[in-house]
Amino acid sequence: MFAKLGDHQNLFSKNVSTEQDTYQIFVGSWNVGGVSPPDNLDLQDWLSNTYSNNPADIYVFGLQEIVPLNAGNVIVQENKKISQKWNSLFRAALNNKINKETAVKAEFGNNKVVGDQLQKVYPVKEYYHDNNQQELFQCIIQKQMVGVYISVWFRTDLFPYISHPSVSCVGCGFMGCLRNKGSVSIRFMLHETSFCFVCSHLASGVKEGAQKHRNSNAAAILSRTRFPCGPLHNLPQRILDHNNVIWLGDLNYRIHLPDTITQFLVERREWSVLLEKDQLKVELMEGHIFQGWNEGEIKFPPTYKYLPNSGIYFGCDHERKLQKTRAPAWCDRIIWCGRGLNQNQYDRGESTLSDHRPVRAIFAAKVDVFKVFLRN
Repeated sequence: MFAKLGDHQNLFSKNVSTEQDTYQIFVGSWNVGGVSPPDNLDLQDWLSNTYSNNPADIYVFGLQEIVPLNAGNVIVQENKKISQKWNSLFRAALNNKINKETAVKAEFGNNKVVGDQLQKVYPVKEYYHDNNQQELFQCIIQKQMVGVYISVWFRTDLFPYISHPSVSCVGCGFMGCLRNKGSVSIRFMLHETSFCFVCSHLASGVKEGAQKHRNSNAAAILSRTRFPCGPLHNLPQRILDHNNVIWLGDLNYRIHLPDTITQFLVERREWSVLLEKDQLKVELMEGHIFQGWNEGEIKFPPTYKYLPNSGIYFGCDHERKLQKTRAPAWCDRIIWCGRGLNQNQYDRGESTLSDHRPVRAIFAAKVDVFKVFLRN
């Protein structure tokens, strides 16, 4: 005899609980100065450090100026050849070197994530995922807007737990809309926790009050970025609606000192003195922008501006007479806000590909996970 429908309640009771798992997230930002990467570019200096033998679960790469910001490139939003070249380098670095000692960490699946596609939000055309058993990290989403590019990689066994990835682009250049400056933001849900990553290139300039233009760019990105609310109309739509937000990029904030003094203090490695005049730190402290956001302690040299293929700052080369000086600055930054983020590392790489040095941060992120137990 078959049991009646109501009898199933006596056979099983469902117990659902919410627990927290912790995931490691690598976030890297680099202004590559419009230089096309060589085929043999070694990214290990950027990726490696104390975590080189213990790979993160998620990798977020943000680039600025992946193409020169000339008039022709600004008109064309995407250059697939150059973005694919960078993504191939990321794939090779993550899958050929970092995770050789951690192959047991991933259980391969063939799940494919389907993204949201709503008007005025740039849909993800296709999420890269193949069944190559050798690849422990795969790209779930990538997007280019002129010079700004972001690429997000996950351990392959995490694919079943990722949902609702989406992209939103905001131009902040000439007339507040040209896309030579601005942001590419991505969001996704990992289990039951929402994440948003904002990769941006803000206004440049060293004139008095230029930091207000950068503040204005950041405010425009915060107000204009929109994601689809999802089929159940309960997904976060604005940047600050997400549980965890990480903002990375060439924010272009400078040091508010005369160039000669800045160069003198840089040569003496007086980082703490220089950071007292760092525009971003001042703006954060005074509450002009990014209220409630956090940044790790900076213990590394300024990331900008270097002479090509050298370790010499542009304005600190005493053997050359330069018509135009560029004082060093911490233009490249990673800041964050959220209830479940803890930053474990914040430093820079030393690649000489461009006039900027790459920066990186490692986060431990707590993620809500629904766990279902069946019992008699």
